[in-house]
Amino acid sequence: MITLAEGSEQSSNTGARIKVVGVGGCGCNAINNLIKRGITGVELIGINTDLQSLTECKAPIKIQAGKSLTKGLGAGAKPETGRKAVEEVQDEIEKYLQGSDLVFVTAGMGKGTGTGGAPIVANIAKSLGALVIGIVYTPFSYEGSTRMKIAEDGLKNLRESVDTLIVISNQKLLALAGNSDILSAIEYGNEVLNNAVRGITDIIIKPGIINVDFNDVKTIMRDMGDALLGTGSARGEHRATEASQKAISNPLVEGLSIVGAKGVLINIVGSKVTLKEVEDAIKVITDKTGEDVNLIYGVVLDNSMNDEIMVTVIATGLGVPTYPTKKNTTSPF
Repeated sequence: MITLAEGSEQSSNTGARIKVVGVGGCGCNAINNLIKRGITGVELIGINTDLQSLTECKAPIKIQAGKSLTKGLGAGAKPETGRKAVEEVQDEIEKYLQGSDLVFVTAGMGKGTGTGGAPIVANIAKSLGALVIGIVYTPFSYEGSTRMKIAEDGLKNLRESVDTLIVISNQKLLALAGNSDILSAIEYGNEVLNNAVRGITDIIIKPGIINVDFNDVKTIMRDMGDALLGTGSARGEHRATEASQKAISNPLVEGLSIVGAKGVLINIVGSKVTLKEVEDAIKVITDKTGEDVNLIYGVVLDNSMNDEIMVTVIATGLGVPTYPTKKNTTSPF
């Protein structure tokens, strides 16, 4: 086990203790990208079997899983090995998750440590009473059917352990990137993860003219299954409507539709946001979901955004997605 606890106490002063746990190589990379983007108000934990990869993780708390099992190497793309490795350090994980109110578990699906270990971490967090949100990536189609089958099995296990699950499709990311270089495409995927975490934490942490507290978030996300997340921004006269429309057209989530959502959380951030703009942004959502959806929203003023407005939408309670077998370029909404 590697533990770097100094400076790990970064929870918000709102009373809610929020932690993000990256499991496996992809999960630890996600932690690094959150740090790069200046995430605040949360505690960050990295867990991996691969000691070299873990050493490069910038999380204040790092846990080496499966020290005796993999001897500092990875899990060999075997979820069962990843599961056993993370179970070996269950006591350490439990120690660092004690007292958590909200725990994000992020990982890549399709290999070993993330696929096998993420459900274990989620189970621990949930057994301690935390609200648990999974944010995971699925493989590119060129990685083959075996890896996709591993990912699908991993998602099935993770669904049983989290309250809400947000799945980011790397294949949709590839389609969106087009001729962009691979680093730009990956960077876009990192930004989606960042928006997912910050879209939820900001609504709890940042003071707003219309506040949403942690109990509101629990109402929308507790035991709600698969979710869609989208973030959109816009400027100009119709910025609220345009930002909201972009938010519900997130192309990186496939197989789900916002129609039929049981709950929707909306966070609106901008300078000089008017009540008419709040109404316009929400109407775009309720036109899709119906007005009887359980909806909560917050409004945060940020003068640094000048004329820009940003809308983050999380729609929950959508059931298990159906993944298309053919290329599908239409919006999931």
